[in-house]
Amino acid sequence: MPAPSEPLPADHPLLALLQRHERVLVAGAPGSGKSTLVRAAAAALAHRHQACHCLSADPGLPAIGPPGAACLGRWQAGDWRLEAIAALATLDAARFRLPLVQAVRRLAEQAAAGALLLDAPGVVRGTAGAELLPALAEAAGVGALLLLAAEDTPFPLQEECRALGLEAVTLAPEPHARHPGKRRRRQRRSDDWDAWLASARETVLALPRLALTGNAPPRSAPEAWTGRQVGLLDTRGDTLGLGEILALDGDRLRIRTPRLVGRPHALVVRDAGRGRDGQLGTARPHASTPGTPAPNDIPVPLESRDGPCPRADLGTVTATLVNGVFGDPLLHLRLRHQSRSLLFDLGDPGRLPARLAHQVSDVFISHAHFDHIGGFMWLLRSRIGQYPPCRLYGPPGLAEHLQGLVGGILWDRVGEKAPRFEVGELHGERLLRWEIVAGEARPTPLPECPAPGGLLHEELGFRVRATTLDHGTPVLAFALEPDRQVAVRKERLEAHGWPPGPWLGTLKHHVLAGEGEARIRLPDGTTRTAARLAALLLMTQPGERLVYATDLGDTAENRRRLVTLARSARVLFCEAPFLEAEAEQAQRTGHLTARACGEIAAAAGVARLVPFHFSRRHITDTRRLHDEIRLAFTGEPAGDGDTG
Repeated sequence: MPAPSEPLPADHPLLALLQRHERVLVAGAPGSGKSTLVRAAAAALAHRHQACHCLSADPGLPAIGPPGAACLGRWQAGDWRLEAIAALATLDAARFRLPLVQAVRRLAEQAAAGALLLDAPGVVRGTAGAELLPALAEAAGVGALLLLAAEDTPFPLQEECRALGLEAVTLAPEPHARHPGKRRRRQRRSDDWDAWLASARETVLALPRLALTGNAPPRSAPEAWTGRQVGLLDTRGDTLGLGEILALDGDRLRIRTPRLVGRPHALVVRDAGRGRDGQLGTARPHASTPGTPAPNDIPVPLESRDGPCPRADLGTVTATLVNGVFGDPLLHLRLRHQSRSLLFDLGDPGRLPARLAHQVSDVFISHAHFDHIGGFMWLLRSRIGQYPPCRLYGPPGLAEHLQGLVGGILWDRVGEKAPRFEVGELHGERLLRWEIVAGEARPTPLPECPAPGGLLHEELGFRVRATTLDHGTPVLAFALEPDRQVAVRKERLEAHGWPPGPWLGTLKHHVLAGEGEARIRLPDGTTRTAARLAALLLMTQPGERLVYATDLGDTAENRRRLVTLARSARVLFCEAPFLEAEAEQAQRTGHLTARACGEIAAAAGVARLVPFHFSRRHITDTRRLHDEIRLAFTGEPAGDGDTG
């Protein structure tokens, strides 16, 4: 707690300013004694039985309240009593000037009548200072300025202050005023943050249900979220609380925060966070693997013209129906910790950023109808450059269709940057393969591969297999089969005092590869074998299977094949275009009814069903489709707006 403040003498210039103006901005370089002066002024006003508020606008080390926020306090019983905060989740007033000004405006509007002292941050030089000080003065509605500067050194922003047209008084700092130094300032800030969290409790939030503002790390890098400050806002943008992120587990955000009064509507995450040394500071920007584009982290809207965009979390994989339940089929599977994506079908990719195409390593195409393959042109254009070949898999005839799309373009200027693809067609239990290179007239045959049980692709971590269905043309349904999943026991990690980091990904890789004797370098510089660390830190569990099926007629053979593929899957994405009353049209066009979709899911014993590819005739009301599914499937159906 700060030492008791000696009141200012009655003839002090700041008190004189407060007699003429209710609101005064106090500015000066870091360590010039602004906060001490403001406390002394408040103490003097209290002796006169006058109320005084302070609006602390230095998020790096506020005079009151938690760091990482603008704070409003009232002088009471010899100290500041915190009344309101506006979360910024940054300690950098210069970089985040606009959010700071908006926060000051919001708090200034909440301040009661009486004296208000605006304790400005020590940003008094350069463009940041020239922009920030006038903006703060306007936002808080101040009538005068108190500037702290040495007598022989003009205040750095003197001309900007003159331009405001406000009464201004310049004083020399107190002789004992000193900058605390970076180390001491950081320690004081960390102590204040720990004091703020002293009464905190753990809260779990569903991240997709909250608006996210600021500049948070990508969701594909959960380790970068740990320790970050998070502001929790209500629907009006007022701050409900300020907390610290414990972990991001898929779409579940675990935080520590003092008790909240109200339900969060939005979160703000910027660059303030606890470092490995336990102190609060500014986190470094998260960097992707060198040479790899940043992972796609643009949240898919839950509501769009194509309806809800269901999402499934399978631990190491997040699957999202990009175009919702009515749009072109396109399932995006993001492989966590790999900056890599898989796609099931290639419908309209307009909602995906172009950079994601650089991360797509494998595409599994059910068949070549336009709404399932039309997005290939997006992929084709995005891979002009020095990229490895993208692998595509599908039914017989896929290579010819893709070659036709590639051949319709003039490639006279791409040279060595021509897009390249390896195409595999499933013929029974054989995978026939070709290489397609933009600018070459014909596909080049590659050695065929065996495909036992429809196995298309296998690598460390997962497999993808397919089965052939009938839609009047051969159609493939796909199953993603992850290997055993390896998770970190966070409580054991904390007990050993080891911070999370890329070394954990290396450990998991060696464990999955059966390389128990591999040496892992720990954050403290020591090394241990992967097997020993796995016994200490990791837990394993079976992988969770995902199955994707669309565009199939309701025949006994189709049902048998799909039920076999989807047996006991964690989640089944399955088409359900029509109602039972539209069964004749479903049969004529080679599609399922909602009832058939539910019956297949029930027969396969899947844990969760995600119906999609609905006919647009039901776009105003999907309730009847879901009702028919529930007549047959009593598991976990994903209804409207469900993100799973």
